[in-house]
Amino acid sequence: MVGLKEELLKSIWHAFTALDLDRSGKVLSHNLCTVLNVPHDPVALEEHFRDDDEGPVSNQGYMPYLNKFILERVQGNFDKVEFNRMCWTLCAKKNLSKSPLLISDEDAFKVWVIFNFLSEDKYPLIIVPEEIEYLLKKLTEAMGAGWQQEQFDHYKIALNTSREGLSAWELIDLIGSGQFSKGMDRQTVSMAINEVFNELILDVLKQGYMLKKGHKRKNWTERWFVLKPNIISYYVSEDLKDKKGDIILDGNCCVEALPDKDGKKCLFLIKCLDKSFEISASDKKKKQEWIQAIQTTVNLLRAGSPPPHKEARQKRKELRQKLLAEQEELERQMKELQTANENKQKELETVRKQLEAAAARAAEEEKKRLQTQVELQDRFSLELEREKMVRQKMEEQVAQKSSELEQYLQRVRELEEMYKQLQEALEDEKQARQDEETVRKLQARLLEEESAKRAELEKWHLQQQQTIQMTEAEKQELENQRMIKEQALQVAMQQLEQLELERKEALEQYEEVKKKLEMAANNTKSWKDKVAHHEGLIRLIEPGSKSPHLITNWGPAAFTEAELEQRQKSWKGKKATSE
Repeated sequence: MVGLKEELLKSIWHAFTALDLDRSGKVLSHNLCTVLNVPHDPVALEEHFRDDDEGPVSNQGYMPYLNKFILERVQGNFDKVEFNRMCWTLCAKKNLSKSPLLISDEDAFKVWVIFNFLSEDKYPLIIVPEEIEYLLKKLTEAMGAGWQQEQFDHYKIALNTSREGLSAWELIDLIGSGQFSKGMDRQTVSMAINEVFNELILDVLKQGYMLKKGHKRKNWTERWFVLKPNIISYYVSEDLKDKKGDIILDGNCCVEALPDKDGKKCLFLIKCLDKSFEISASDKKKKQEWIQAIQTTVNLLRAGSPPPHKEARQKRKELRQKLLAEQEELERQMKELQTANENKQKELETVRKQLEAAAARAAEEEKKRLQTQVELQDRFSLELEREKMVRQKMEEQVAQKSSELEQYLQRVRELEEMYKQLQEALEDEKQARQDEETVRKLQARLLEEESAKRAELEKWHLQQQQTIQMTEAEKQELENQRMIKEQALQVAMQQLEQLELERKEALEQYEEVKKKLEMAANNTKSWKDKVAHHEGLIRLIEPGSKSPHLITNWGPAAFTEAELEQRQKSWKGKKATSE
């Protein structure tokens, strides 16, 4: 009943929308009750359509009444063609094109009914390009012409660019224009429309003339047979005015071929529960077609399946719905992907801004780091300059002290050479000189250690300069090494201070040795005085003349050559006097 109701609603929709709004409900309701064999209830009709605010005459107001008082009471015992013709009569005059068509009004009516069968179940009603192609192919096949697929593809492309499909009146104009039936006369087109109408609307699966054997007289009579999904009707002629009988089909029926007999050929038998029917086709091809068509109909009845054209229509609708659902799902997924892409773009933009901010902070930090590094380098350079100046001063002082010490040692060596011949008297002086030599060696060793420490300090200074030029990644490790080297530098400074203390102690020891040497010199002087007094051989050391001095194995001599000759003469005179 649901499928029947949908089919009825499509024809009613055409009729309802064609009438005037204030009279459409009442006029249409009277006609529907008449053709659908539904009891008419004028009281309910007047109550529903009374002229006040509670029951407005409108599309929305009419549907509840149509469903409740008409469609729900339909039993199926009505003529579908008559029902469609009534709806067609109400809507055709207003909507049918005034331009001349290649088809008659009757053919236009059949096309309109076929449109209602093939159109989509949504309003306003349209027939989609796939169903248009199906209908045109059926018509072309019925006309015995070849299908022009390329021509329809061009038409389909032009149609899809402007709308989703055609209305009933546009479909009538398309078929009536002869665009897809060029070269065919009006009669051929009319026969094709009638054949498709019989198949799709009247459920005629097959029809044609055949001979039927009578049950009583056993004579053979020509009849016009019409095969439908559950019945085979036979008439006197194809105008269907004089019906002679029906063959009721069900799942228990069967059809089988019979051998030729009684001068009749192409025989086959239809077996039912109560009767069997012998039929003769015009030729073997017709015989085989009828056997196959009847057997297919019986198989569909056994399986409880609808007729092939209705099943095919349902499959096409399901396929379109599936494709539409897939397209909607694809669009939904595309929207989700687009939304996700937009969200990703926003996230990427946020990340980009964060990266830019981080880069700005990093640049600022790098700038501060470089500034700090420059300040540290300047500070280290100043400290190194101060240390260099201090070391230079220390070196100058050490050099000065060394020079003074060297001069002093030179004087000591001169004294040693001068008094070498006085070994016995200068024993204490010799011991003092040995002590002085020991102190000098100690001081020299201290100076060497100080030089080594200075070289090590210079090396550390160079390493510090290298570490300053290293990358920021190694700064922490170099800082640690610098701390260690600073500690080592402090230790070296402590050692240098210790060496300074030791040098001072050596100088003190040197002063003591000097004092001893002076005491020894005084003793030597007193001893020389005694010798000079007794022998006149030695005199006090006085500044010599500017004349050249004699050179001995121990260095410069204490007397000039003239003084020595005078001394020799004096010694010889004293020696001669004593003899």
